[in-house]
Formats: sequence, C-alpha cells, structure tokens
Amino acid sequence: MTGLAPTLAVYLAAALAEIGGCFAFWSWMRSGASVWWLAPGIASLCLFGWLLTLAEPSAAGRAYAAYGGIYVLCAVAWMVLVERVPVTRADVAGVLLCLTGCVVILVGRR
Repeated sequence: MTGLAPTLAVYLAAALAEIGGCFAFWSWMRSGASVWWLAPGIASLCLFGWLLTLAEPSAAGRAYAAYGGIYVLCAVAWMVLVERVPVTRADVAGVLLCLTGCVVILVGRR
C-alpha cells in the first residue's frame, strides 16, 4: 500500500473500528447495555489493531501519531451523528489542528 489516500482510508477504517469497540464498552459500563455488547466491541478493537498494521509509515510511532488526527475527526463525527451532541467551535478548531498535525507527519520530509 503506497500513497496518502490508501493510508488515510486505513486510518478512517481503523478509527471507526476503534470508536465502535470503545463505544460498546462505554455502553455496557456507563449506559447499562447488555454484557453481550462486549463481544462485538472486542472484535472491533481487534480489527482496529490489525488495520493499523496496514498503514504506510515504516515506524509504528509515526503511524500512531498520524492516525491520531483521523481519530479525532471521527470521534467528533461520532459525537454528532451517533450521540446527537452538537459540535462547538472549539471542537472544529481542535479537529483542524489535529488534522494539520496528521498531514505534517504523513507528508513531512524523511
């Protein structure tokens, strides 16, 4: 896998898997959902870990750091679309800052 677009696609899929898995645990622990929510949550978190191994950067730390910007974007989108919490200007500013860092890490000179 080479190029920025495939890497961003992997990061997007990984973020959705991580957020979905963590949300399953959140639902069980904080919202009273059934313990059965943990099974798809664990599977989703395993998928997340596997997906990050497909990322372009040769160093794990660089892959995780760049992934962070995409994760923040997806987490705020999840908050708005799934939890129905309105986005604030601070949320948007934070996402833009994180995405800027993500791009700097991914396309920076090696």
